[in-house]
Amino acid sequence: MKPIIRLVDVWKTYEMGDIEVHALQGLNLEVKEGEFLAIQGPSGSGKSTAMNLIGCLDIPSKGHVYLDNHDIAKLSESDLAQIRGRKIGFIFQQFNLINTLTAMENVMLPMMFQGIDERERFLRAKKLLELVDLGERMDHKPKELSGGQQQRVAIARSLSVDPDVILGDEPTGNLDSKTGLSVMDFLKKLQKEGKTIVLVTHDDNVARQAQRVVYIRDGKQVEKVK
Repeated sequence: MKPIIRLVDVWKTYEMGDIEVHALQGLNLEVKEGEFLAIQGPSGSGKSTAMNLIGCLDIPSKGHVYLDNHDIAKLSESDLAQIRGRKIGFIFQQFNLINTLTAMENVMLPMMFQGIDERERFLRAKKLLELVDLGERMDHKPKELSGGQQQRVAIARSLSVDPDVILGDEPTGNLDSKTGLSVMDFLKKLQKEGKTIVLVTHDDNVARQAQRVVYIRDGKQVEKVK
């Protein structure tokens, strides 16, 4: 399997007054095409910072992040947004749905930014919502849906532009255990169909379902979390 995202000696430093905080310190990581990878660490370990860099939402202070062999620091913001929009789908712990839009409209939204015409957006969103068993809830707004249903809308939205990589930030964190297992089963199904799945988590139960686990502590990759 070839790498689709690579982090090479990546540092991320934040300045807080006169103090420099090194959120990541020399991280080297490859995300391989078609794998299911979990990045695990305690709160404050740097895993969310790593997620932002893997998702090309941020650029490193030092080192290089490559998305399909493009050094993201050398791309313009508009070019990076286009490549990121096509290549990576995001699932967040807080769902990040727009409350004034229906499930259908939430799923259609990323496609609009990729220039997909309205009819194709509608047909694709309808198919995806049916895929996550929400065919009868398409016209409901987020507040009219349960937490598990909202997360399934978020998964459908993440798939709307047919990305190569699905990146989840604690995607089961706000769900009960039964619904969380359902979400994990669906993500594993997507991986079997060829998607690359990367989950950021502190949860052992989530991490052990991945093919590979990378542990991060104090901004560095470690052999295991002690």
